[in-house]
Amino acid sequence: MTTASRFEGKTVIVTGAASGIGRAALIRLVSEGAIALAVDLNEAGLAETQAAATSAACHGGRISVTVASISDEADVKRAVADFVEREGKLDVLVNMAGILRSTHTQETTLEQFMLLIQVNLVGTFLFCREALPHLLETKGNIVNASSTSVEYGHPYMAAYSASKGAVAAMTHSLAWEYMRRGVRVNAVAPGGIVTPLVIATPAGFPEGVDRSLFLHMTPPDQKFGMPDNVAGVIAMLASSDGAHINGEIIRIDGGVHS
Repeated sequence: MTTASRFEGKTVIVTGAASGIGRAALIRLVSEGAIALAVDLNEAGLAETQAAATSAACHGGRISVTVASISDEADVKRAVADFVEREGKLDVLVNMAGILRSTHTQETTLEQFMLLIQVNLVGTFLFCREALPHLLETKGNIVNASSTSVEYGHPYMAAYSASKGAVAAMTHSLAWEYMRRGVRVNAVAPGGIVTPLVIATPAGFPEGVDRSLFLHMTPPDQKFGMPDNVAGVIAMLASSDGAHINGEIIRIDGGVHS
């Protein structure tokens, strides 16, 4: 665990914090002193995150949690407003909540497509919108979750890729819109990271998939990344160490797509 204190006195909201990259990012930030709010629909997972983050807390770091749907406008407004009212400010927003589904595109229903758009894109937009007035006051920053699927073909994931591509485009636009007002906006684009989201995907593949199409997504050494590998990059982007990085989509895949 790091002994840095880059987030001492900083307030942070992390979505998708009940597991995976969101949990790892929140623990990392709290271990560096962040006053953090963990947001997720998974109440049991949030409790586990809270216990782990509390154990790792240093430099005045601490955590509170809220159960909320990131695609529900009222939930998002409540989560941000309550946290800012309680802590007095917001310095960083980390949007890591998301879902992944794999289907044959010709069999994908509109309902399935819109679910991915609603959670991955609309949820990210809602939190950005609600956080921005507060981030403008603190000259804070945002870190979003994109994906390597945006630039490299990930079969059976057209809807997921579309949602993450839109997040990347929104990240670029927000960075330009707010850079002269002191707010930075970046995104991470993880590849194969061992998370509940990814682990569940192979079992969820539709019948008749051509598994050879996935060879270009598999590390030659078979070593997939871990959530902590992404959390470290998120912490760098969100801290003063990332002060001259803006509008970037940083690929984290162990060089698979180099």
